[in-house]
Amino acid sequence: MIVAEAWKASYLYWVFPVLIVATVFAILGLFGVVFAIRLFAKYTCGQFRKPTRMDGKTVIVTGCTGGIGKETARELAKRGARVIMACRNLEAAEKVKAEIIEDTKNTKVIVKKLDLSSFASIREFAADINKTETKLDVLVHNAGYADTFKKRKTVDDIEMTMETNHYGPFLLTHLLIDLLKKSAPSRIVVVASSLYRIGAFNIDNPNPVDTLPGYLYYASKEANILFTRELARRLEGTGVTVNCLHPGLIESGIWSSVPPPLSWMLYPIIKCFFKNPQQGCQTTVMLAVDEKLEKVSGKYFSDCRESSLSNSVSNMTRAKKVWEISEKMVKLGEDDPRIEA
Repeated sequence: MIVAEAWKASYLYWVFPVLIVATVFAILGLFGVVFAIRLFAKYTCGQFRKPTRMDGKTVIVTGCTGGIGKETARELAKRGARVIMACRNLEAAEKVKAEIIEDTKNTKVIVKKLDLSSFASIREFAADINKTETKLDVLVHNAGYADTFKKRKTVDDIEMTMETNHYGPFLLTHLLIDLLKKSAPSRIVVVASSLYRIGAFNIDNPNPVDTLPGYLYYASKEANILFTRELARRLEGTGVTVNCLHPGLIESGIWSSVPPPLSWMLYPIIKCFFKNPQQGCQTTVMLAVDEKLEKVSGKYFSDCRESSLSNSVSNMTRAKKVWEISEKMVKLGEDDPRIEA
């Protein structure tokens, strides 16, 4: 009794409930702020709202087992396109295919094997497409690889990030270019990133196996944009256009390579401020679908509108040099299609 009376007389008896209530309201307030931020991001990020159909068109999307690639494939299937999912992991791709078919009721969704970290796989995939497909209306270079610290080389003895993100798509474009020209008007869409401003493609070291992969992700994105600009110049008058884009910072599996404790610090930021994959695919879909962009080429887009580029990727002399280096890195043969200047 004496202890109970003493507790009631203590200031803690009155302060403790207030602290509990204040904590609950603080937590609820924090969740409210997070919800408001997410809602704001949803309705302010660029969205492609046109109901344009893609019936009768064939589209290849690389890297469709998750993230914005999966949502891009889903959205194009909804619009009636025949979607070829070009993926490394066939088991995961088949599950996504079934999900997309169930969601869209479009049965014209196909899975084919493509590993962009292997030139042999790219050649096998391209040979299959050229043999079995009569047309190709859109090629979406979406697949990407990112790692923070783990250095890896591909079966071609090339740094993994650079081959997957740049050299692989560069070779694939060459091998499919004749089919794209035959199908004109046709389009190539390259998923780049505004993070290209952090890194730079090293002209003097095009196979930077000793460089941290985290930095090389940014360098590969710069290469994507330089490739887009030079490719657009070379394709003038062919009826094939090419544009690149920044999808935004996306809540996707690409961040899984970030190790703890950095990943723990990133988690709340990603959850609060990053776009979800459905929001992130909007600019890709716009570039693949919008009739107003049929003759637009060599441009960079973000949030469904054209965006500016830094001086480094606006330098066409540099773009041409990166192109020439890339031709050597992928070992284009005499019988391979060439995209002449």
